[in-house]
This record gives sequence, C-alpha cells and structure tokens, in this order.
Amino acid sequence: MKIIGISGTNGSGKDTLGEVLAKKHDWLFVSGADFLREEARKRNLPIEREVLRTISAEWRRTYGLGVLVDKGVELFNKSDGKYKGLIISPMRNPGEAQHVKDLGGVLIWIDANPEIRYQRIIKRQRSTEDRKTFKQFLMEEKAEMQPSKPGDAATLNMSAVKDKATIFINNNGKEVDKYISEAEIALGL
Repeated sequence: MKIIGISGTNGSGKDTLGEVLAKKHDWLFVSGADFLREEARKRNLPIEREVLRTISAEWRRTYGLGVLVDKGVELFNKSDGKYKGLIISPMRNPGEAQHVKDLGGVLIWIDANPEIRYQRIIKRQRSTEDRKTFKQFLMEEKAEMQPSKPGDAATLNMSAVKDKATIFINNNGKEVDKYISEAEIALGL
C-alpha cells in the first residue's frame, strides 16, 4: 500500500490537496478529523477544536498513537483494490506521522501566511470550530504546535510532526492548480 500523510497548519490547504490528489490519481482520501467529528456527534458534543483534541488524545491512549492512520488503512483495505493508495490528513501527533513513515509512506507539511489561512477558514465556515476571531485562531494554533500536557505522548504536537516531514510546501497563492502541481512534483505523482 502506498500512503501519503498530510499535515500542516489550520487553513493551509491540507484537505484541498488530499481531495484533489485523490481524485486525479485514484487514491482514497481520508480525513482523520472526520472520524473525530463523527465521534463528537455520537457523544452529542459540540464540533469544536478542543472537543476534537480531547477525543483524539483519548483514542491515542486507548488504541495507540497511530489510531487515526489505522482507521484510514482499514477503510483502504475494505476498498478491495479500488484505489492506488491512501492519503490521510491531518497528521497532528508525531505518533501518527511516524506510523505513516513506518508503513513506508511519506509525510508532507503544508503552511501559509496566518492571515491567508484565517481568511480561508472564515470563508469555509465548516462548523462552530471555524467561528473565531483572528486572535483565537492564533491562540489555538499555538496550543496545537506544542504538547498540551508535556510528557503525554497522546496530545497534539504539530511541531514534532513538522520535524518528521520530508516535503514542505508553502500555499500562500490563490491558484489551486499551481499548488497541486507543486505537490504532485514533490510527491513524484
């Protein structure tokens, strides 16, 4: 199985990249965040970043640091050869990133200017998790870049994920085709 893990800052274009690459290259795109949103709904909890962080840490403690990757692999395996590979996003814990690499995959980090990313999330308004001020947006990002509980390997630590990435793309532009093309070249697709 071929696997690509996508990580990066909020609003950088991770899902856009995953969805377009999957469609163009016959890969399965899986959003780990969608698993968490589904679980929050089952528990009648609000779809907010803090809730999703709490559920993801709980799952990592219970099922292992690579649990979201494993859920994506399970979906891929159930597809009976329909796809050429698996793209999973976002990688927000270094255990997830390492799991992708241990499976022979590659990890890509996407970033963009914070003001541009903020405008993207305000525009998409996916749920209450995207309704925030710029200051709140920056505070959430700061919290997710470092472990919220030092010594707890199950919490988010995007700085450590970034350290594991081998491909880096800056997505400040507005031309999606150029962004996707740069990623395709970097990934050898």
